[in-house]
Amino acid sequence: MKWICKFFGRFLLLVISLGFIGAVAGIILFAAVIYKYGQSLPDYTQLKDYSPPVVTRVHAGDGRFLAEFAEEKRIFVPNNEIPDMVKQAFISAEDQDFYKHNGVDPKAVLRAVITNFKNHGSGRRPEGASTITQQVAKNFLLTNELSYARKIKEAILSYKIEHSLSKERILELYLNQIYLGARSYGVAAAALHYFNKPLNELNLAEAAYLAALPKAPNNYNPVTKHDAALARRNWVIDRMAIEGYVTAEAAEAAKQIPLAVAPTREDDVVNAPYFAEEVRRELSARYGQQALYGGGLSVRTSLDPRLQKIAEKSLRDGLMEYDRRHGWRGPVATGGTITQWQENLKNTEAPVGMLAQWQLAVVLDTSGGHVEFGLKNGTKARLSDEDLKWVKSKPLKVGDVIMVERTATDEPDEKDGDKSANESKNAADKTAAKVAAKNDYALRQIPLIQGAIVALDPNTGRILAIQGGWKFDGSEFNRATQAMRQPGSAFKPFIYLAALDKGYTPSTIILDAPIVFTDTAGNVWRPENYSGEFYGPTPLRVGVEKSRNLMTIRLAQQIGIDSVVEYAKRFGINDNMKPYLSGALGADETTLMKLTTAYGMIVNGGKKISPSFIDRVQDRLGKTIERTDARPCHACGPLMKWESQTTPDVPDIREAIADPRTTYQMVSILEGVVQRGTAMKLKSLDRPLAGKTGTTNDSYDAWFIGFTPDLVVGVFTGFDQPKTLGKKETGASVALPVFKEFMEVALKDEPPTPFRVPPGVRMVQVNAKSGARTFAGDADAIWEPFLAGTEPETLPPVESGYKSYDNSDSQHEAQFEVIDEPLPPAEMLEPRTESSPSPNGSTLQGTGGLY
Repeated sequence: MKWICKFFGRFLLLVISLGFIGAVAGIILFAAVIYKYGQSLPDYTQLKDYSPPVVTRVHAGDGRFLAEFAEEKRIFVPNNEIPDMVKQAFISAEDQDFYKHNGVDPKAVLRAVITNFKNHGSGRRPEGASTITQQVAKNFLLTNELSYARKIKEAILSYKIEHSLSKERILELYLNQIYLGARSYGVAAAALHYFNKPLNELNLAEAAYLAALPKAPNNYNPVTKHDAALARRNWVIDRMAIEGYVTAEAAEAAKQIPLAVAPTREDDVVNAPYFAEEVRRELSARYGQQALYGGGLSVRTSLDPRLQKIAEKSLRDGLMEYDRRHGWRGPVATGGTITQWQENLKNTEAPVGMLAQWQLAVVLDTSGGHVEFGLKNGTKARLSDEDLKWVKSKPLKVGDVIMVERTATDEPDEKDGDKSANESKNAADKTAAKVAAKNDYALRQIPLIQGAIVALDPNTGRILAIQGGWKFDGSEFNRATQAMRQPGSAFKPFIYLAALDKGYTPSTIILDAPIVFTDTAGNVWRPENYSGEFYGPTPLRVGVEKSRNLMTIRLAQQIGIDSVVEYAKRFGINDNMKPYLSGALGADETTLMKLTTAYGMIVNGGKKISPSFIDRVQDRLGKTIERTDARPCHACGPLMKWESQTTPDVPDIREAIADPRTTYQMVSILEGVVQRGTAMKLKSLDRPLAGKTGTTNDSYDAWFIGFTPDLVVGVFTGFDQPKTLGKKETGASVALPVFKEFMEVALKDEPPTPFRVPPGVRMVQVNAKSGARTFAGDADAIWEPFLAGTEPETLPPVESGYKSYDNSDSQHEAQFEVIDEPLPPAEMLEPRTESSPSPNGSTLQGTGGLY
C-alpha cells in the first residue's frame, strides 16, 4: 500500500508541477500576446473628446424641414437625452451583461466557442461574442477585418476603454455611431428615417425594432424583408422581458403592433431643390466641405413654403402655356401595340422632366373622331376637344405613348383596372365606355423653353422663393442665379433713374426720332423702336411706360454713358458693363437674381440690399455662429422679459445708394407701365403694382420684373441654347403671365397696399401724354410726383439741344439725327454676337433690348 500511496503522491506532485508550469507558460503566453498586439493599438483616449460627424439640417422660414447634407446621416444625441427604453432594448439584444463585465464577456465568449464548434463545417458564419464596448472599439478604432489578430486587439482596447470611460459614455458613443441601415447612423437618425419620430416619442415596439438592426440592417428591412424583421423585433421584445426591463403583458402587447415604416408627413417637409442647392453652395463656400457634411449645422433659411409652391406652379404653367402655343411635337413613344398595354406601360420609362403628377398613357382607339387612352391602373379616358385640336398637326395613332395629367378633383375611377378576365365582355365594354366618356385628363408635353422666377423681400433682400427651371431633376442649372442673359428693356429704369437724379423730371420731354451713329469707316448703327415707328417729343415717363428705345438711347447720351455704367454697378446689376450706348438697351448680361435685387432697391427707397437665402446658422451645440440680420438691438433677445415696454428701436444700417424721392418717381413711372404701358395685362389684378418688361433682339430672352411695396418678383424665360422665342413673343406675352399668376395667388388674401411716398415729393396733376399741368377733368390726367420746386409750368420743358417735334408730321419717319462719333465695337452693334458660356456648353448670345 505504501508504494501505491507513494506512486499517487509522486503523480499528484507531477500533475501539480505540470499544472504550475502550464499556468506559468499560459501567463507568459498571454502576456506575450498582450505585449505583441498591444504595441500597435490606436489611441483610445481620443474617445473621451470624440465628436462624430453629424448631419447638417436645413429648415424653411417656418421651421419645416427642407434638406440635409451628410456623408453619414447622423444626429448626435447626448446620453442623458436618450430614453432608457431605447438603451434597454439595445442592451437586451446586444450585451445583456453590459453593466457587469470589464469590456469582454467570458460567458458570451464560451457560448460562442461552443456554438461555433458545433457549427464547424456547416458553412455558417461564425457567431461573435462582442460586447457593446468591443463594438465601440471596432467601429471607432479598428476595421471590420475577420481575423484573430483583430479580435485580440479589440479585446485589449475594450478593457482599456472600460477603465478610461464610464459605461454611460461608452453607451452614448455606441448608440450615436452604429449603422442602422438606409444611410442612417445612430439611433436618432434611424428613428426619424423609419418612424418619422424623435427618440422620445418611440414606443416599445419601435425601440425594439431599432435594436434588432445592428447585426445586419439589410436582412431586417421592414419592407423587403418584413417577416424576418418582425421576427427579429419580437425576439428583442422577448429579451427585454427576460431581462426584466418590461413586463410580460407589455411585451405581448408590443408584439401585436404591426411593423410598418411611417412615411414622412408631407406637411413636415418643403420641396424646394433649387433653393436648397443655393444654400448648400453658400454653406460650402463659407464653412467648407467638412463642416457642411459633418459639422452638424442647423440652418434656418428665408424660404416661404407657400410662396415657393406658388412660384413653382406659376413658372411651370407659364412655360407650358408658351409651349402649347408653339405646337404639339408628338408622343413620348410610337409604334407600340395595345396587347398587354398595361404591362407595357409599367415597363415604359418616364422621360426626363416629366412631372410627378403626370402619368404615362397609351392610345387605345382613334376612331369616330375621338382619342381614347388607358392608364397603368386600367382607367380609360378620352382627350378633350381642345387637346384634339392641339394634336391635329401630328395626329395620334393607336399604340402611341403620351403624358396626361388628371384635372378632375375627385378620385379616378379605377374599376376597369380591378375587373377580372372572366367578366362578360358586355359589362366590360359598358364600364369602359362610361369611363372613356370622362374628359378628366389633359394632354401634356415637356416644354423645351426654360425659365426662372425669384421672389424676395425688397426691405431685407431675403429670398422668399426661387424656381430655377422647369424641374430640378432634369436640370440642376439654376437660371435665376447662374444664367447670364441680356435683360433687354428691363434695364431701362436705371438709365431713367440716373436722369432723374441729374435733375430730369417725369415730364421732361425727350425726342423720340430717328438717330444714326456712324464713324469714319462707314460703320452704321441705327437703333429702332420695337414698333418701327417714331413718336416725336415725348415725356420721359412715357419712354419707360412704352419702352421706347430711341428715347432711351438719347437720354443715355445726354446724361453720359459713364453715368449709366456707374448705376449698373451701384445697383449690383453688372460690375463690368462696357461704356457703349448699346448697353442702354440691355446688351450687357446679368442674372435674374441681380436684376430682381436691383428693382428691390428702387422700391425700398434706394437702400442697398443683398440677396440672402440664410437667416441664421447654429453649430452642433446650438450656438448661433451667423445671423444675416446684423442690426444691433440691445433690448432684443430670447432672455428679454415682456413687461409691456415700448418696442425697441432697431436702427436702419442699410447704405443709401439713391435718393428716396427720385426712386419713388421711378416707382410711380413703373406703375404707369402697368396702367398705360407694356404691362397693362396686370390692371385686372386691381392693386398697386409696378414693373417692367424686357425683350432682347429677335426675342431670344423675355423678362418681367415687378413689385408691390413689400414683394419683388422677377421672371426670366428663354431657351438654354439661345434661339428666338418666336414672332411677336415678348416679355409681355411670355414672362408677364408667370408674374401675374404668381401675384394673383400670392396676394389673394392680402389687402392692397399703396406705394409709400417719401418726404420732399409733391404730387401734381399732369397730362400723361404731354407731361403738362392739367386739371381734374382731363381724361388723361395723372398724379405725377415731383421734387419740390421742379413742378412743370403750363407747357413742359423741352430738353435743350433738341427742337420741338410735331407728332402729327407724316414725314417725321424720314428725318434722322446723324451723330458723327466713334461707334461701339462691332460685336456690340450686330445682333447676337457677344457670347458667354451656357450651362450645357453652348453660347448665350445677344446684344440689344427691344421691348
